[in-house]
Amino acid sequence: MKFSEFPQSVIKENVRYSVKEITNIIKKYGPRESGNNNCLAAQKHIKKEMDTFCDETSFESYKMAPKAFLQWTKFVAASVFLAVAVCAALVFTSVISMFVAQCIVGAVIFIGLFVTVMEFLLYKRFTDVFYKKIEGHNLLGVRKPTGEVKRRIVISGHIDSAYEWRHVYYGKKFPLMTILMSWTIGGAIISFVIAVIAIIAHFVDMGAFGEFITDYSYFFHFLTALAMVTLFLFVDFSTISPGANDNLTGTYAAVCALRMLDMAGVDFENTEVCAMVTDGEEAGLRGCKQWAKDHYDEYVNSGVETAVLCVDTLTDLEYLNVYNRDMTGTVKHNKRFSQLVMDSAEEAGHDDLKFANVFFGSSDAAAFTQAGITATCLAAMDPAPADYYHNRRDSFDRLVPEAIKTGYEVIISTILNFDENGLGEVKEEKK
Repeated sequence: MKFSEFPQSVIKENVRYSVKEITNIIKKYGPRESGNNNCLAAQKHIKKEMDTFCDETSFESYKMAPKAFLQWTKFVAASVFLAVAVCAALVFTSVISMFVAQCIVGAVIFIGLFVTVMEFLLYKRFTDVFYKKIEGHNLLGVRKPTGEVKRRIVISGHIDSAYEWRHVYYGKKFPLMTILMSWTIGGAIISFVIAVIAIIAHFVDMGAFGEFITDYSYFFHFLTALAMVTLFLFVDFSTISPGANDNLTGTYAAVCALRMLDMAGVDFENTEVCAMVTDGEEAGLRGCKQWAKDHYDEYVNSGVETAVLCVDTLTDLEYLNVYNRDMTGTVKHNKRFSQLVMDSAEEAGHDDLKFANVFFGSSDAAAFTQAGITATCLAAMDPAPADYYHNRRDSFDRLVPEAIKTGYEVIISTILNFDENGLGEVKEEKK
């Protein structure tokens, strides 16, 4: 079947259904912290719906520490602030020398930067060992082909919602997030470099430059310490976003992919279509990391050509793009599959999509790609970021049906093209 033959009435009905169900889930289950009972209750609600149009539905559980991904911000902020303040007091009272103070401050900032890179840049489960684990769940719905399974496409969206980021919430009409995070990260890097230069200057005559750094370095450290106050306040763990757009729109993109096929009476001969509803994305991609680990052989070595399309926020239509680079630009998704999604969007009448980069943060697709599984990401969110991103404004009143509809058209077109061609030849990559 070509996309032009797919009934538009089915897509429109599923947009209406999605808006209704997203509203219902938020009203009934509320915000959904990674791994909490609200998450599981919402997944069970969705499973009951999927049982009516899937051949199989199943849960898989895993262990995760939901606060490990971001709570380090408070420990790092407090450690750097105290290192600067305490060392300044000890130098002033002649308990330690300025050289010793530089060594301590430099070491503490280095550790803080290292933890930041491991957790927020590379999404390693670096601090999880220090936290009590709870049980998270991934939900899978499967629509089987009529014959032998030769291809598998998985549409995935995460159901958990984020802890509130105060920088975004209070900076609604001002780039507070960009300013404060640039100050925090930039200040820490500059302070570390200055501390290293000051330590070197203690042993090597660096002339006037060395004297300047030695005499004035602590003024830079004090500015960094002030920035740590804003980092300490960055995440509000007591307030959780309703997560309507990020990412119940992605969740229902996965659910409705199968529902639309069922309503349109589309049965594939050799292509299995799956809807995956993950937990733990907002806890550092924990759910998808575990799924990719547990299903690597099935998705890579079974002889079944498999691709995963992760959908994360269908809201800001002007930013609807194929995100072929992820995890702050450190991960590059499968070129052929990314191009297939782009070509499918064009076939569905949307030729204004571009390849884009998740330049701050990550999507679940990065967890699959890192594991060696074919994946890419489809999303529509203002990267500024959007004023509803990770805060209490992300409720059902901010849903954009037209963006959801466009996303669904791209997804259905992608599924139909994948069934016809798999990851075979695609057109020349669009710049």
